[in-house]
Amino acid sequence: MDTLSLCAAESFDKVMEFYMPMVYRIAFTRLANRSDAEDVTQDVFLRYFRAGMIYTSEEHRKAWLIRCAVNCANSAAGSAWNRHRAGGDLLENMDDPNNQPAYSDCEENYEKIERRNAVLNAVMRLPDKYRTVIHLFYFEDMSVAQISAATGIGESTVKSQLSRARKMLKPLLIKYAGIEGEVDF
Repeated sequence: MDTLSLCAAESFDKVMEFYMPMVYRIAFTRLANRSDAEDVTQDVFLRYFRAGMIYTSEEHRKAWLIRCAVNCANSAAGSAWNRHRAGGDLLENMDDPNNQPAYSDCEENYEKIERRNAVLNAVMRLPDKYRTVIHLFYFEDMSVAQISAATGIGESTVKSQLSRARKMLKPLLIKYAGIEGEVDF
């Protein structure tokens, strides 16, 4: 993993290349729509570029980008357009092959990709607030304290949401991923 320069003269392209997948995943987890997640990702990096901040550490930069991604995704989810969408749009988007990670043609990766898609499908069926904490905890390897700082909610609330999300996720994983004996949060 390359480290990025903390000075103002750093390459914006390198920062984007390094953090774009993370920002996109956060947005997609919240919005469950590929084009909305792409819009949020662009907005986050536009804000990053305009802010022109100098970061004290790479963790500081990452935390700023995560917080901005969460805030922008929440704003997009609360927009008039998203509030008036039909409730079935979320689940319909999950069946759209354009919203799924790209498939590799290699046979040995097929089962791994199918399982990942099934887990993603189960996570995407959780309510919004639970999807966000699950994603940050398991996919971005953030601690409860880091999630609390990034989302602006208290640590005890993060712990409660993680606990509730795990309880909701277990039957979904059994249903969509077929991993009954392996689910142990």
